[in-house]
Amino acid sequence: MKPWRAYMELLLTAGIIVALDQWTKVLVRTRLPFGGTWVPWDWMTPYARIIHWYNTGAAFGLFQRGNVVFTVLAFFVIAAILYYYPHLPAGDWTLHLALDLQMGGAIGNLIDRLTSGQVTDFISVGTFPVFNIADGCISTGVGVLLLGAWLNERAEKKLVAVGSKGVPQVESGSDKGEKRSG
Repeated sequence: MKPWRAYMELLLTAGIIVALDQWTKVLVRTRLPFGGTWVPWDWMTPYARIIHWYNTGAAFGLFQRGNVVFTVLAFFVIAAILYYYPHLPAGDWTLHLALDLQMGGAIGNLIDRLTSGQVTDFISVGTFPVFNIADGCISTGVGVLLLGAWLNERAEKKLVAVGSKGVPQVESGSDKGEKRSG
């Protein structure tokens, strides 16, 4: 794939993720007070709700007060994706999708870190830590990356199995076609 085309794919997908992430965060920041909760139907309260929360750590509230570390890490991740992306195998859709999701998520949370020193989280499901769309995309990207590695490994094993069935086996200790003296 040509580098400009690869970058267009990456920037389009990541751009949609960043726009959706930032739009939903603005809605939460402008419509709910910090700590406020919104649930469309009361019966959903134990299962899913919107909660206005902040996070200075990693996804899902891990490693609080690590804002500077995660800001620098986000720049490295973004730079690595930008460098590596044009070199991805054209047919490996899982690797492309994984990096698209991770890039969008990294930029979405980086914008928050640079503009307010913290990340707005708002999605609360059950007892799982509160997260946002960027966190979800980063985690989904890791899942897609693992899925792709598993699918590629299965495909390679299948190729090896099919290839070995068509190759004649040479018996050890006997060389057919050679004349023996003696």
